[in-house]
Amino acid sequence: MPKTPDQWLEECSPTKKGGRFKLFLGYAPGVGKTHTMLTEAIRRHSRGQDVVIGVVETHGRKGVAELVANLEVVPRKQIEYKGALFEEMDVDAILARKPCVALVDELAHTNIEGSKHRKRYEDIFELLDAGIDVLSTMNIQHLESVTPTVQGVTGITVRETVPDWVLQRVNEVVMIDLTPEALLNRMRRGDVYPQERVGRALDNFFRETNLIALRELALRQVAQVVDKSLEQHRDEEDKNKDHAAVAIRERIAVCISSNPAAQYLIARGARMAHALNAELFVIYIDLGQDSSEANQRTLAANKRFAENVGGTVVRLEGKSVASAVAKFVNEKHITQVVFGRSATRGWKRYFYLSAIHQFLRDAPAVDVHIVTQER
Repeated sequence: MPKTPDQWLEECSPTKKGGRFKLFLGYAPGVGKTHTMLTEAIRRHSRGQDVVIGVVETHGRKGVAELVANLEVVPRKQIEYKGALFEEMDVDAILARKPCVALVDELAHTNIEGSKHRKRYEDIFELLDAGIDVLSTMNIQHLESVTPTVQGVTGITVRETVPDWVLQRVNEVVMIDLTPEALLNRMRRGDVYPQERVGRALDNFFRETNLIALRELALRQVAQVVDKSLEQHRDEEDKNKDHAAVAIRERIAVCISSNPAAQYLIARGARMAHALNAELFVIYIDLGQDSSEANQRTLAANKRFAENVGGTVVRLEGKSVASAVAKFVNEKHITQVVFGRSATRGWKRYFYLSAIHQFLRDAPAVDVHIVTQER
């Protein structure tokens, strides 16, 4: 039975003895994440640390392949799937080898069916739990709470994602930054993809406007990590003082339905929560109108998405969305509420506005965000 996020975090909590997890974060392929990771690994090896490569993808890049040749590589495990052979990182072989540091490229990778774990980050957690330090890489578009924004900006659907709660286990995040202009020059020289793929890439994902937006998302993520680290240090300092500073933490509630567009609302709420270091609640009001199989499927998907971005899912029953949410806001001392707006015409618009007015009447002083949902 697959482990829940809470179980993984409990086993691999940074407060327990275990390996350190360092993540090299970029905003697009080609910024230099894998190159920087390998360079650090070679420096560690030169200082006497026992370093091995669990998996590094060269993607045909000569410079990366030359760096890989300087380190020991643990052979990958071959797995047969639907008549074809695939290679995945051999977790058990690395555990048996017992290195000090293991390099595990592409954190968001999904393992082939038949592997020990479904996702590569689960492989990494097992290595960390065994006391092995891990260096890994990821692009910002693979962070689950960011993917709806990435799709809206670039028009590209990201298939492989990393739940936000996974980053709670990361001890250090290093932003590998490069200006979009420099990255585009690398692309045109053929340093990122083979020349036959360059033209298509430049016309799609690697448009300059896309790169600027992705870079901003990555910089925001790193800024949030820095802020959170600062808060933790301040908390530790406060424990050693005679008195601790009083802090009031923001609490954000996102109201969802079985509409698939609710994931956009959840993602917006998650980004707000991360920026404010706030608690995130995702509320579903059961009015008895989502009994169909299709609605139940999309509702379950919305709940999974909410959990993966760090939200606490709450199911409430009631005859009115407004009154149920207002009661929850009162009881949990919520400071900000996010509603979606999809019905904008006719009688649906009238009932929508009436519900918002009723909520404002019944709830305490609270910030309300009305977000237009994508349809």
